Amino acid sequence: MDTTLPLPAVGLGTMGLDGDEGAAAVETALEVGYRHLDTAQVYENEATVGAGLAAAVEADIVVRDDVTVATKTWIDRLDPEDVRPSTAASLDRLGLDAVDLLYVHRPRGGYDPKDTLAAYDALVADGLVGHVGVSNFELDQLDEAIRLLDAPLAAHQTEYHPLFRRPALREHAVEHDYLLVAYSPLAGGRVSEVEAVRAVAEKHDTTPEAVSIAWLTDKAGVVTIPKASSERHLRANLAAADLDLDAEDRERIDGIDREEELFPE
Repeated sequence: MDTTLPLPAVGLGTMGLDGDEGAAAVETALEVGYRHLDTAQVYENEATVGAGLAAAVEADIVVRDDVTVATKTWIDRLDPEDVRPSTAASLDRLGLDAVDLLYVHRPRGGYDPKDTLAAYDALVADGLVGHVGVSNFELDQLDEAIRLLDAPLAAHQTEYHPLFRRPALREHAVEHDYLLVAYSPLAGGRVSEVEAVRAVAEKHDTTPEAVSIAWLTDKAGVVTIPKASSERHLRANLAAADLDLDAEDRERIDGIDREEELFPE
Protein backbone atom coordinates (compact mmCIF):
# COMPACT_ATOMS: atom_id res chain seq x y z
CA MET A 1 0.00 0.00 0.00
CA ASP A 2 1.21 3.51 -0.81
CA THR A 3 1.81 5.22 2.53
CA THR A 4 2.58 8.69 1.16
CA LEU A 5 -0.01 11.43 0.82
CA PRO A 6 0.88 13.95 -1.87
CA LEU A 7 -1.22 17.07 -1.46
CA PRO A 8 -1.18 20.20 -3.61
CA ALA A 9 0.05 23.41 -2.05
CA VAL A 10 -3.48 24.85 -1.98
CA GLY A 11 -6.64 22.85 -1.34
CA LEU A 12 -10.23 23.89 -0.72
CA GLY A 13 -11.55 24.44 2.77
CA THR A 14 -15.30 23.95 2.70
CA MET A 15 -16.59 25.00 6.12
CA GLY A 16 -19.67 27.12 5.44
CA LEU A 17 -20.23 25.89 1.88
CA ASP A 18 -23.66 24.30 1.72
CA GLY A 19 -26.59 23.51 -0.50
CA ASP A 20 -26.68 23.91 -4.26
CA GLU A 21 -24.45 26.99 -4.16
CA GLY A 22 -21.87 25.13 -2.11
CA ALA A 23 -21.90 22.15 -4.48
CA ALA A 24 -21.49 24.52 -7.42
CA ALA A 25 -18.51 26.14 -5.68
CA VAL A 26 -16.89 22.73 -5.19
CA GLU A 27 -17.45 21.86 -8.86
CA THR A 28 -16.00 25.22 -9.92
CA ALA A 29 -12.98 24.68 -7.67
CA LEU A 30 -12.29 21.35 -9.34
CA GLU A 31 -12.76 22.92 -12.76
CA VAL A 32 -10.14 25.61 -12.08
CA GLY A 33 -7.62 23.09 -10.74
CA TYR A 34 -8.20 22.19 -7.09
CA ARG A 35 -7.47 18.57 -6.24
CA HIS A 36 -7.86 18.52 -2.44
CA LEU A 37 -11.27 18.93 -0.79
CA ASP A 38 -11.49 19.26 2.99
CA THR A 39 -14.70 18.80 4.96
CA ALA A 40 -15.79 17.45 8.35
CA GLN A 41 -18.74 15.80 10.00
CA VAL A 42 -19.36 18.85 12.18
CA TYR A 43 -19.55 21.14 9.11
CA GLU A 44 -22.72 19.27 8.13
CA ASN A 45 -21.86 19.65 4.44
CA GLU A 46 -20.33 16.33 3.45
CA ALA A 47 -23.30 15.75 1.12
CA THR A 48 -22.66 19.14 -0.48
CA VAL A 49 -19.00 18.35 -1.07
CA GLY A 50 -19.91 14.93 -2.43
CA ALA A 51 -22.47 16.44 -4.80
CA GLY A 52 -19.93 18.92 -6.16
CA LEU A 53 -17.38 16.18 -6.70
CA ALA A 54 -19.95 13.90 -8.35
CA ALA A 55 -21.00 16.69 -10.72
CA ALA A 56 -17.38 17.33 -11.67
CA VAL A 57 -16.75 13.65 -12.33
CA GLU A 58 -19.97 13.38 -14.35
CA ALA A 59 -18.91 16.38 -16.45
CA ASP A 60 -15.47 14.84 -17.08
CA ILE A 61 -13.79 17.72 -15.25
CA VAL A 62 -11.87 15.35 -12.99
CA VAL A 63 -11.27 11.69 -12.37
CA ARG A 64 -12.22 10.66 -8.83
CA ASP A 65 -8.82 9.12 -8.13
CA ASP A 66 -7.11 12.45 -8.86
CA VAL A 67 -8.90 14.22 -5.99
CA THR A 68 -7.97 13.85 -2.33
CA VAL A 69 -11.13 13.99 -0.22
CA ALA A 70 -10.63 14.53 3.50
CA THR A 71 -13.14 14.54 6.32
CA LYS A 72 -12.93 14.56 10.11
CA THR A 73 -14.56 12.57 12.88
CA TRP A 74 -16.18 14.89 15.41
CA ILE A 75 -15.53 14.49 19.14
CA ASP A 76 -18.90 12.86 19.82
CA ARG A 77 -18.03 9.98 17.46
CA LEU A 78 -14.51 9.21 18.67
CA ASP A 79 -15.45 6.40 21.03
CA PRO A 80 -13.83 3.34 19.42
CA GLU A 81 -17.16 1.65 18.78
CA ASP A 82 -18.49 4.80 17.04
CA VAL A 83 -15.60 5.41 14.63
CA ARG A 84 -16.59 2.84 12.02
CA PRO A 85 -20.34 3.60 11.85
CA SER A 86 -19.69 7.33 11.78
CA THR A 87 -17.21 6.86 8.95
CA ALA A 88 -19.73 4.75 7.06
CA ALA A 89 -22.25 7.57 7.48
CA SER A 90 -19.70 10.10 6.19
CA LEU A 91 -19.01 7.92 3.14
CA ASP A 92 -22.73 7.66 2.48
CA ARG A 93 -23.13 11.44 2.62
CA LEU A 94 -20.07 11.96 0.42
CA GLY A 95 -21.25 9.30 -2.04
CA LEU A 96 -17.89 7.53 -1.87
CA ASP A 97 -16.69 3.98 -1.27
CA ALA A 98 -13.64 5.28 0.60
CA VAL A 99 -12.26 8.55 1.87
CA ASP A 100 -8.64 9.44 1.14
CA LEU A 101 -7.88 11.05 4.50
CA LEU A 102 -9.73 10.76 7.82
CA TYR A 103 -8.79 13.05 10.70
CA VAL A 104 -9.41 12.94 14.41
CA HIS A 105 -10.96 16.42 14.51
CA ARG A 106 -9.92 17.22 18.08
CA PRO A 107 -8.43 15.03 20.83
CA ARG A 108 -11.48 15.52 23.03
CA GLY A 109 -14.80 13.86 23.83
CA GLY A 110 -14.58 10.12 23.26
CA TYR A 111 -10.98 10.22 22.06
CA ASP A 112 -8.95 7.41 23.60
CA PRO A 113 -5.51 7.43 21.98
CA LYS A 114 -4.94 3.69 21.96
CA ASP A 115 -8.42 2.43 21.09
CA THR A 116 -9.60 5.28 18.85
CA LEU A 117 -6.46 5.13 16.73
CA ALA A 118 -6.74 1.34 16.56
CA ALA A 119 -10.21 1.85 15.08
CA TYR A 120 -8.70 4.18 12.47
CA ASP A 121 -6.04 1.58 11.63
CA ALA A 122 -8.80 -0.98 11.09
CA LEU A 123 -10.51 1.35 8.62
CA VAL A 124 -7.27 1.66 6.67
CA ALA A 125 -6.76 -2.11 6.72
CA ASP A 126 -10.29 -2.59 5.36
CA GLY A 127 -9.85 -0.06 2.57
CA LEU A 128 -12.44 2.44 3.80
CA VAL A 129 -9.81 5.06 4.59
CA GLY A 130 -6.62 5.74 2.66
CA HIS A 131 -4.67 7.74 5.24
CA VAL A 132 -4.96 8.79 8.88
CA GLY A 133 -4.62 12.37 10.05
CA VAL A 134 -5.11 14.31 13.27
CA SER A 135 -6.21 17.88 13.85
CA ASN A 136 -5.64 20.43 16.59
CA PHE A 137 -3.08 18.26 18.41
CA GLU A 138 -0.18 19.42 20.54
CA LEU A 139 3.35 18.03 20.35
CA ASP A 140 2.94 15.38 23.04
CA GLN A 141 -0.32 14.20 21.48
CA LEU A 142 1.35 13.98 18.08
CA ASP A 143 4.17 11.88 19.48
CA GLU A 144 1.65 9.58 21.14
CA ALA A 145 -0.37 9.19 17.92
CA ILE A 146 2.72 8.38 15.88
CA ARG A 147 3.74 5.76 18.43
CA LEU A 148 0.32 4.11 18.58
CA LEU A 149 -0.70 4.10 14.92
CA ASP A 150 0.19 1.20 12.65
CA ALA A 151 -0.49 3.38 9.62
CA PRO A 152 1.90 6.30 9.16
CA LEU A 153 0.54 9.64 10.34
CA ALA A 154 -0.19 11.40 7.05
CA ALA A 155 -1.17 14.91 8.14
CA HIS A 156 -1.79 17.25 11.03
CA GLN A 157 -4.33 19.99 10.43
CA THR A 158 -3.96 23.06 12.59
CA GLU A 159 -4.72 26.76 12.58
CA TYR A 160 -1.74 28.57 11.07
CA HIS A 161 -1.52 32.09 9.63
CA PRO A 162 0.55 35.26 10.09
CA LEU A 163 -1.28 36.05 13.33
CA PHE A 164 -0.97 32.55 14.77
CA ARG A 165 2.34 30.94 13.95
CA ARG A 166 3.20 27.43 15.16
CA PRO A 167 6.84 26.83 14.13
CA ALA A 168 7.33 23.96 16.60
CA LEU A 169 4.43 22.09 15.02
CA ARG A 170 5.84 22.66 11.55
CA GLU A 171 9.28 21.47 12.61
CA HIS A 172 7.72 18.35 14.13
CA ALA A 173 5.91 17.63 10.86
CA VAL A 174 9.12 17.92 8.86
CA GLU A 175 11.05 15.79 11.35
CA HIS A 176 8.44 13.02 11.30
CA ASP A 177 7.63 13.21 7.59
CA TYR A 178 3.96 14.13 7.63
CA LEU A 179 2.21 17.19 6.19
CA LEU A 180 1.06 20.20 8.15
CA VAL A 181 -2.27 21.33 6.71
CA ALA A 182 -2.82 24.97 7.66
CA TYR A 183 -6.43 26.03 8.11
CA SER A 184 -7.73 29.60 8.31
CA PRO A 185 -4.68 30.86 6.37
CA LEU A 186 -6.26 34.31 5.95
CA ALA A 187 -6.94 34.68 9.70
CA GLY A 188 -10.65 35.13 9.05
CA GLY A 189 -9.90 38.10 6.80
CA ARG A 190 -7.68 39.84 9.35
CA VAL A 191 -4.49 39.51 7.28
CA SER A 192 -5.66 42.46 5.18
CA GLU A 193 -5.45 44.63 8.31
CA VAL A 194 -1.87 43.67 9.25
CA GLU A 195 0.67 46.33 8.30
CA ALA A 196 3.53 43.91 7.64
CA VAL A 197 1.42 41.75 5.33
CA ARG A 198 0.04 44.80 3.53
CA ALA A 199 3.55 46.15 2.99
CA VAL A 200 4.73 42.89 1.43
CA ALA A 201 1.61 42.84 -0.76
CA GLU A 202 2.28 46.38 -2.00
CA LYS A 203 5.88 45.45 -2.77
CA HIS A 204 4.72 42.57 -4.98
CA ASP A 205 1.65 44.37 -6.38
CA THR A 206 -0.66 41.72 -5.02
CA THR A 207 -3.13 41.22 -2.16
CA PRO A 208 -2.49 40.53 1.52
CA GLU A 209 -4.44 37.30 1.08
CA ALA A 210 -2.08 36.11 -1.66
CA VAL A 211 0.91 37.00 0.52
CA SER A 212 -0.46 35.00 3.46
CA ILE A 213 -1.01 31.91 1.32
CA ALA A 214 2.42 32.25 -0.30
CA TRP A 215 4.07 32.70 3.11
CA LEU A 216 2.57 29.40 4.21
CA THR A 217 3.18 27.33 1.09
CA ASP A 218 6.77 28.55 0.96
CA LYS A 219 7.42 26.63 4.18
CA ALA A 220 8.68 23.06 3.90
CA GLY A 221 6.01 20.47 4.60
CA VAL A 222 3.11 22.95 4.71
CA VAL A 223 -0.03 23.03 2.54
CA THR A 224 -3.11 25.13 3.13
CA ILE A 225 -6.87 25.02 2.62
CA PRO A 226 -8.40 28.49 2.25
CA LYS A 227 -12.14 28.64 1.84
CA ALA A 228 -13.57 30.42 -1.21
CA SER A 229 -16.75 30.20 -3.22
CA SER A 230 -16.45 32.66 -6.12
CA GLU A 231 -14.41 31.69 -9.16
CA ARG A 232 -12.33 34.85 -8.79
CA HIS A 233 -11.27 34.05 -5.24
CA LEU A 234 -10.79 30.35 -6.02
CA ARG A 235 -8.39 31.23 -8.84
CA ALA A 236 -6.59 33.87 -6.77
CA ASN A 237 -5.98 31.51 -3.87
CA LEU A 238 -4.71 28.79 -6.17
CA ALA A 239 -2.35 31.18 -7.96
CA ALA A 240 -0.98 32.60 -4.71
CA ALA A 241 1.26 29.58 -4.22
CA ASP A 242 3.29 30.75 -7.23
CA LEU A 243 4.14 34.10 -5.61
CA ASP A 244 7.86 34.31 -4.80
CA LEU A 245 8.62 35.91 -1.45
CA ASP A 246 12.19 36.80 -0.58
CA ALA A 247 13.96 36.39 2.76
CA GLU A 248 13.10 39.95 3.79
CA ASP A 249 9.41 39.33 3.12
CA ARG A 250 9.41 36.13 5.13
CA GLU A 251 11.26 37.68 8.04
CA ARG A 252 8.89 40.63 8.09
CA ILE A 253 5.86 38.36 8.43
CA ASP A 254 7.58 35.99 10.85
CA GLY A 255 8.31 38.97 13.07
CA ILE A 256 4.72 40.18 13.45
CA ASP A 257 4.22 41.08 17.11
CA ARG A 258 0.56 40.17 17.35
CA GLU A 259 -1.24 36.91 18.06
CA GLU A 260 -4.87 36.07 17.41
CA GLU A 261 -6.08 32.48 17.57
CA LEU A 262 -9.45 32.11 15.86
CA PHE A 263 -10.34 28.64 17.16
CA PRO A 264 -8.93 28.13 20.66
CA GLU A 265 -9.55 24.84 22.44
